Amino acid sequence: MNTLSDDLYRDVTDFAHATPHWFQQLAEVWTEAGLLLFGVLFLAGWWRARYAPNGAMALALLAPLATAFGYVVSESLKSLVDEERPCRAVAGAPASLVPCPPIGDWSFPSNHAAIAGAAAIALALSWRGIVWLTLPMALLMAASRVFVGVHYPHDVTVGLVLGGAVAFLVVKAANRPVAALVGTARSSRNGVVVWCAGRGPRPRASTRPEGVRHGAY
Repeated sequence: MNTLSDDLYRDVTDFAHATPHWFQQLAEVWTEAGLLLFGVLFLAGWWRARYAPNGAMALALLAPLATAFGYVVSESLKSLVDEERPCRAVAGAPASLVPCPPIGDWSFPSNHAAIAGAAAIALALSWRGIVWLTLPMALLMAASRVFVGVHYPHDVTVGLVLGGAVAFLVVKAANRPVAALVGTARSSRNGVVVWCAGRGPRPRASTRPEGVRHGAY
């Protein structure tokens, strides 16, 4: 496994050094900017759910929470597996495009990939159709961590799967109780609480002509 991952790492980093400078800079920016874009999508998902049913708002609120759980699980596993970063451990590989993380900041699994995988799945569960955006975002973010030279391919693969699985389980387990909390918040007399939770679906306008009573002819 290590030999295969080392070889893949060398192939990717060799390719990275052969790409134009602007492309390398784009990869360096994306490895962090992707996290910010996921944050923007969380906010957009919350905003669009303010007039949605309680369950939809619960999913929107759970998306960032489930992503945080994905990160915590990944970081906990990272503290148990003392895998050195490939930018120090792989002989014959070119220098990483970004500074190699310090000793003690272990490589397995990739927290960036875990966050990306968790965010992609959590958003897909809360926002129909957005998986076609979030999944490519997550894959590109994971790939960029190998491209810039700070992770092995198996680090980001496990990170993606782990983060996505944790997010899925958290959302499915917590959706019902959080939906109940949303319903309680929406009936609150506190304006700030109601604004944050949203008012729920707008009542449908009556289609009956004004002044015509039920049963009148």
